[in-house]
Amino acid sequence: MAGGIAAIWVALFVFLAGFHITSSRSFVVDWKNDVFLKDGEPFRYISGSFHYFRVPRFYWQDRLLKMKAAGLNAVQTYVAWNMHEAKEGQYDFSGDNDLIAFIQMANSAGLLVLVRAGPYICAEWDLGGLPAWLLKNYTTAKFRSSTDKNYIAAVDRWMGVLLPKLKPLLYANGGPIIAVQVENEYGSYYTCDHEYMTHLQTLFEQYLGKDVILYTTDGSSDRMINCGSLPTLFTTVDFGAGGDPAGAFSHLRKYRPHGPLVNSEYYPGWLDHWGGGHQKRQASQIAKYLDEILALNASVNLYMFEGGTNFGFMNGANGGGGPSYAPQPTSYDYDAPLTEAGDPTTKYFVLMETIAKYAPVPPGPVPPATQKFAYGKVMMAKVSTFYDVLANLTPSGPVASNKTLTMEQVGQNYGFILYRTTIPSSISGSTANISIPGLADRGIVFVDKIRQATLIRVGPKTEATIDVKPGSTLDILVENMGRINYGSALQDPKGIVGNVTLDKMVLSDWSIYPLDLDPVVKESVPSEFEDEDNIQIPSFYTGTIPPSPDGTPRDTFLNLPGWFKGQAYVNGFNLGRYWPVVGPQITLYVPASVLLSGKQSTSKLVLFELDNAPCETPDDCYVEFLDKPNVDGPVHPMKGEIKGFDDWTAMYGDFMPQDVKTKTKGSEILDRDQALA
Repeated sequence: MAGGIAAIWVALFVFLAGFHITSSRSFVVDWKNDVFLKDGEPFRYISGSFHYFRVPRFYWQDRLLKMKAAGLNAVQTYVAWNMHEAKEGQYDFSGDNDLIAFIQMANSAGLLVLVRAGPYICAEWDLGGLPAWLLKNYTTAKFRSSTDKNYIAAVDRWMGVLLPKLKPLLYANGGPIIAVQVENEYGSYYTCDHEYMTHLQTLFEQYLGKDVILYTTDGSSDRMINCGSLPTLFTTVDFGAGGDPAGAFSHLRKYRPHGPLVNSEYYPGWLDHWGGGHQKRQASQIAKYLDEILALNASVNLYMFEGGTNFGFMNGANGGGGPSYAPQPTSYDYDAPLTEAGDPTTKYFVLMETIAKYAPVPPGPVPPATQKFAYGKVMMAKVSTFYDVLANLTPSGPVASNKTLTMEQVGQNYGFILYRTTIPSSISGSTANISIPGLADRGIVFVDKIRQATLIRVGPKTEATIDVKPGSTLDILVENMGRINYGSALQDPKGIVGNVTLDKMVLSDWSIYPLDLDPVVKESVPSEFEDEDNIQIPSFYTGTIPPSPDGTPRDTFLNLPGWFKGQAYVNGFNLGRYWPVVGPQITLYVPASVLLSGKQSTSKLVLFELDNAPCETPDDCYVEFLDKPNVDGPVHPMKGEIKGFDDWTAMYGDFMPQDVKTKTKGSEILDRDQALA
């Protein structure tokens, strides 16, 4: 009897032990069978990219539920370092930056999570997500390299903050995170530093342990895979439609003979640039090649599934620097299955049908598109020129320097900066040639507050003949149009990098004004007079957005007929850049979350117009709020056209307002056609 009881206890122990093993959470690579194992069972993830920092927190759940409804079982997000540490040593994980809440929300929606932690992310995001303050010492910096000790120290401090927040959310610890990326497309970068990659792996393992898959993502060429990963890291590749997926994966198999196949960036759309046509991809083609990827039992992530918006000053740029500089617009619609405003498209449903062949798609209707509302015409009134409020834009006063300093060197990250000096007495003649070869990125030149020329780094168009007079004040208002986010020219300081010359004479004794638009935007009220002589001086304009009929805010789209280029704010929220005269983006997305609620509550719109407001008469000075977007508008003809990622041509022809001068009273103001001629 005793022996029988003992046998029962042994059997119970074995059963409980087995139960403990099978009920424990694990997500690992089965190298022998080339699959992932989730809780001991073969698993393949079908994921979509959705960046929390491109969509207001108000809408995170809406987008996640729509992704789940399409049959996805995972969501992939980058982590934008520059959003969390905008100022060195000051960390922000609140509100729209609450990464932890985003991951928990994904878990509640039934989605696993892949976190591309960085430090570099590309993402068509300013400086590839690296904080702008890293460029303060740009002359000695060497990003993404083990030889730059300051960069490594900054990465170490940042990961010491970020990674401990992720650890409790790992799948093995009860959370949804199944994999963490340690670097992004490093094989496309020139450094090819395996010591750097080894340092990152050690750093990530120090904080996360080994209960999570650490991975890399690179293009499918031999060089990219070899430089971008390590044998001790899980390696994935990225490629779009049009080629044989088996062929792309064959390059991976040269370096990683075993393990599950993963395409971490399968492109259902593509990115836009100012002055280039809106990029579109046919749903049928995207579905065809997705089918082929899934038929190989590969895991896949669709980049992007929901694009979102480059709010504020956060758009990136491509190119090799200098004349090939190509900034991205505010919209990151990406021709993705979910639009910029989160609405399901035809592509969404076509891809859902493809996914349904390989994975269960939840029953029931897809969550509907969010409600839109056309708030109609809003009359605008001038507040002031930027000269009128210069003291408010730079409350601490200018920085004095014998030579020009970059934005980052004076402690400014984004937006606009003003350089001022006096034209020396040695300049003879009534005109002179100004040259700013280090302009980054667009400069408006004034002499005694009279607009003389508009220069830009692309083209190149960094020289002009201007009217001069010894002793006059020379001002250069420089716009940072977005830092390069990809390639060897990643280190892209802004403002004026190097000398400014006037008839080949180097100018000195600068007063440099770092401009903060926020205080002026907050206090903007219409002025009591109209100064038409200054209509082409960059100026602030404001208008009042009425509430919807029931007082409930709804998404809308800001249309700017007759306006040229500038920055738009609603209730102090920076919607982003507008540039409808260049295209392809015509309207700006206004999420309902930035509008005030209540039948009596109006919202305030502020524009900082740089070139030429349509406000010669009060009746012409207006904008419109529409219920439909337009990110596929006409573009100004250029010398070249972007056809693909490796085809950056001489993009910017004579599309921009050049040599636009403020006329004296009674003279004709240049209109749009004249300015673009």
